[in-house]
Amino acid sequence: MPTDSPFKSRGGLGRLPGALRYSIAGFREAWRNEAAFRQEAAACAVLVPLALWLPVTPLERLALIGSLGLVLVVELLNSAIEAAVDRVGVERHTLSGRAKDLGSAAVMLSLLLALGSWATVVWPLLGSLPWRAGG
Repeated sequence: MPTDSPFKSRGGLGRLPGALRYSIAGFREAWRNEAAFRQEAAACAVLVPLALWLPVTPLERLALIGSLGLVLVVELLNSAIEAAVDRVGVERHTLSGRAKDLGSAAVMLSLLLALGSWATVVWPLLGSLPWRAGG
């Protein structure tokens, strides 16, 4: 009995155009159907340029932008879990609820990580702002 899905790619560089199409389709679906993804993407649209502008080290900049990227990744995975669970059935089931709650908890942890990263890097900068120097 074969264990591989007949839909699974066989590999090689020839799979890249298809993989790119599927990824773009995934972003489109997330944008169309997931309000949380749109909100987090909007926050990234503001915060990534801010991270590029702030006078921080390259490693701090990576932490700021990377933590935002992690939020988007986890949100996409949570949305995939929710879609798969709903595909199986929309009736209430303990395991369906658990899967969705675990995905939601993962999103919350990624948001807390991003918040902590931004607070750790940006908070010290606030004391050196010109409008604060005069007291």
